[in-house]
Amino acid sequence: MKELEINGYKETITERSDYPIDKCKEILKDEVTAILGYGPQGFGQGLNLRDQGFNVILGLRKGNSWEKALNDGWVENENLFEIEEAANRGTIIQFLLSDAGQIQAWPTVKENLNEGDALYFSHGFGVVFHKHTGIVPPDNVDVILVAPKGSGLSLRNHFLAGRGINASFAIHQDYTGRARERCISTAFAIGSGHLFETTFENEVHSDLTGERCVLMGLLQGAFLAQYEVLREHGHSPSEAYNETIEEALQSLYPLVSEKGMDWMYANCSTTAQRGALDWAPRFRDTLKPVINECYQKVISGEEAKIAIESNSRPDYRESLDKELEEINNQEMWVAGKILRQLRPENL
Repeated sequence: MKELEINGYKETITERSDYPIDKCKEILKDEVTAILGYGPQGFGQGLNLRDQGFNVILGLRKGNSWEKALNDGWVENENLFEIEEAANRGTIIQFLLSDAGQIQAWPTVKENLNEGDALYFSHGFGVVFHKHTGIVPPDNVDVILVAPKGSGLSLRNHFLAGRGINASFAIHQDYTGRARERCISTAFAIGSGHLFETTFENEVHSDLTGERCVLMGLLQGAFLAQYEVLREHGHSPSEAYNETIEEALQSLYPLVSEKGMDWMYANCSTTAQRGALDWAPRFRDTLKPVINECYQKVISGEEAKIAIESNSRPDYRESLDKELEEINNQEMWVAGKILRQLRPENL
């Protein structure tokens, strides 16, 4: 374990070397991990567990996810079951359905929890916003969380490449006295890199804020704003796209990931450095109140209420597809489809 201190704040990072896979297998040797749901996280975590030799089963509804699981090599009545049976068979129940799906499935899952089971989440939404979701775990189970800091697809791809992505973990309820070791062992079993500890509340508050801001919402908004300004001033689609997105994703952001923002600045021209240093504080001052407003709406439960109401509508999927198609058809992303084909690796 690595002890960190950043500006007086101390925390402990748990590394793979602290819990090698053989140790995880010993800790989990009597466990059956039942993954409920085969969306991005269920897919990535399930295949990584299976590939590392852990006792893992899936619990799914018959339909598209079921067929996808069959195509991925899961076997009906061997390691692929319907949700009710998988929940009953499992000792660590990974509740990885969508937030709306968790609400619908909770009565069935709760009924099939056995004393001493571990109820596992990768997002604190259902438990933290229980007034909206109705998800209140019984007192006689462990309640744990492992939240990879990336999509399930990223988790899977990093695993296949021999790497791991960072994850947070949290212990919400320790009935058995083994919740912590069950949680950490499972975190490395699914292919995590290193772990930092959090709470269910902090995980969901930071996650919902991040998704609405710099990870997704703000990113799309900022990209589109700059693209539109350039196009409105006569720049071509290819120029506007390359200056807004291609250079960011292919050239500059990887430098930030590699060694930090100062490293990216240091590898740009002095003119670029001067402009960035002058304008960054203005963007920070403009955006911080907006991000704070978003955060306050997250912790109040308002954003959760909006999401649940939206995702519970009968026409939710059709409405979502329509909204995503609108983004897909924006000139900026139409240009991107064409210009990405001109990258050297695609020629």
